[in-house]
Amino acid sequence: MAERYIVIIAGGKGERFWPQSRAARPKQLLPIVGDSPLLTQTLERVMPIVPAANIYVITSAAQEKGVRAVCPGLPRDNIIAEPEGRDTAAAVGLAAAVIGARDPKGVFAILPADHVIHHGKKYQSDLNVAFAAAAAEPVMVTIGIAPTEPATGFGYVQRDQPWKTIRRKTVYNVKRFVEKPDLATAKKYLRSGTYFWNAGMFVWSVPVVETAIAQFAPELDAGLKSIRTALAKGRKLGPVMKKVYPSLQKISVDYALLEKSTNVVVLPSTFDWDDVGAWPAVARHYTADPAGNVGRGQRIVEQGRGNIVFSEGDHLVAVVGVDDLIVVHTPDATLVCPKNKAQEIKAAVKRVSALADGERYL
Repeated sequence: MAERYIVIIAGGKGERFWPQSRAARPKQLLPIVGDSPLLTQTLERVMPIVPAANIYVITSAAQEKGVRAVCPGLPRDNIIAEPEGRDTAAAVGLAAAVIGARDPKGVFAILPADHVIHHGKKYQSDLNVAFAAAAAEPVMVTIGIAPTEPATGFGYVQRDQPWKTIRRKTVYNVKRFVEKPDLATAKKYLRSGTYFWNAGMFVWSVPVVETAIAQFAPELDAGLKSIRTALAKGRKLGPVMKKVYPSLQKISVDYALLEKSTNVVVLPSTFDWDDVGAWPAVARHYTADPAGNVGRGQRIVEQGRGNIVFSEGDHLVAVVGVDDLIVVHTPDATLVCPKNKAQEIKAAVKRVSALADGERYL
């Protein structure tokens, strides 16, 4: 039976949850939901599936220190810092190279670091099925999330006919991947019952991934070859990464491989899932007061409804006579924003970066 590995992608710039999240301390390093960082929660969910020695985290150079601080149980070399972000296809190719040097037939999962999942047992059960599917045949397995609303911010995957039944769960051939739809199209997808949200959770073997990269992304494959060669010769990863990685093709794994491959299957998930993509999504995971206000830290809401209030340290935030606001206080920055303008926070962060001393806030 093929050895199993897990690769957690811990990137992101920390923009949507500013000012609590920063470039060196993005969402996955914060307890946005729960009492521990989201990356810690992800590690705790996968520890029952594979040993710590088989878990890798790919992050950025800016976040490496923070990632190491919340991953003390992982071997030092299993935390890999990209010298420059080159999107998910490069990260997947890097993971395949690292695992392939250790285990040429290894099967590995690619998982985001910053998703919220409460049903740990169901998650582990589904991930075990996905591993079994990827070990049984040369396929790319994606875990599809059953949509609960016509979301326009997610990519979708459409299932086709059943592929196999594994551990009493039906795995389907994939008909197609589609990018973020408009609202009318998303409503059609929801009604059809054949579409799932693409949550960026994949399981495949090293040979399957490397074959697909060579076939569909030859430019990326040419760059990765230097990394594979160096590892095969027993050289350290750091120097060759620094030399090669910044020039790798920048493309998502969806565009580069999944949308072009014919050997992709989808396993419908049975666990709850939320990518918690912006401040308004946080409210779903906190107990609201009678007026629908939620938050964390020292706070008071008087004559206000539907507010999200977060305060760090001992600083008291008082919100009076307003509704549907996001108020986030940190030691060096404060955000006040209507919930329906949450997507504009990224634009505000760009303006912050343009300030003379903007870096202290990023």
